[in-house]
Amino acid sequence: MFTGIVEEIGVITAVEPSGDGVRLTVQAPKAVSDAAHGDSISVSGVCLTVVDQGADWFTADVMRQTLDMSTLAGVTAGRAVDLERATVAHGRLGGHIVQGHIDGTGEVLEVRPGAEWRVLRIGLPAHLAPLVVDKGSIAVDGVSLTVSAVSQASEPDQWFEVSLIPETLEATTLGTLTPGDHVNLETDILARHVQRLLSFPAPAAPTLREAAFSPSHTSSEGGSR
Repeated sequence: MFTGIVEEIGVITAVEPSGDGVRLTVQAPKAVSDAAHGDSISVSGVCLTVVDQGADWFTADVMRQTLDMSTLAGVTAGRAVDLERATVAHGRLGGHIVQGHIDGTGEVLEVRPGAEWRVLRIGLPAHLAPLVVDKGSIAVDGVSLTVSAVSQASEPDQWFEVSLIPETLEATTLGTLTPGDHVNLETDILARHVQRLLSFPAPAAPTLREAAFSPSHTSSEGGSR
C-alpha cells in the first residue's frame, strides 16, 4: 500500500527477459536504504516486489499482465521512474490510498504552463471515466494528484486535468511530460468498489424466521399442575 508521495526519481539500468515478462534493475538509493527481499516498491505507480538488491539498486520481476496494462511495456534502460516505498501502518497518509494496481494508461493531450504551476490534460479510457470526478483523487505514474477538471459525460473523448505545483514538477517525472507521452493511471479504490457494488442487483432483504412455540410448551421452572 502506498500514498502517492514520490520519494525519489530512480533510473532503470537494465531490462532482461524473464519468461513472458521482464526483470528490471532500478537504481534507487533511497528506496533500498531499508528495503528487504520481498518488500514492495512503487515504480511509476506499479507495485513491484524486490527480488534482489545492492547498495543503491534493486531488481524486480514484471509479469506479462502488468506489461500489458502499464507503460512498462517496451521499457528500456535509461528511463526515469517515480519511486515510493510501501507506507508503514503508523505513517502519515500524505496523499491518498494507492494500491499500485494500474487500471490502464492515459495519453497526455495538453500541457499548459501557468505562473508557478503546470496543467496537464490527460486522455482517459472510456471505462475509467465514471471513476474520475472533479476534486477527487487519482494516481498518475504513482503520484497522488487532485483532479482539477473533467470532461462532460456526453463528450466522445474523455479526459481529466491535474494541476502540478513546483514541488511536484521538481520531485517527480511529471515535470518532463509532453503531449503524446503515456502515463500509468490508478483510479480511487473507493470509486472502484462503489462501481462494482452497483453492477449487481440489490439483494433481497433476509427473511426473519419467527420462533415456533408449542402450545404445550411449559417453563423449565414452572412445571404443570
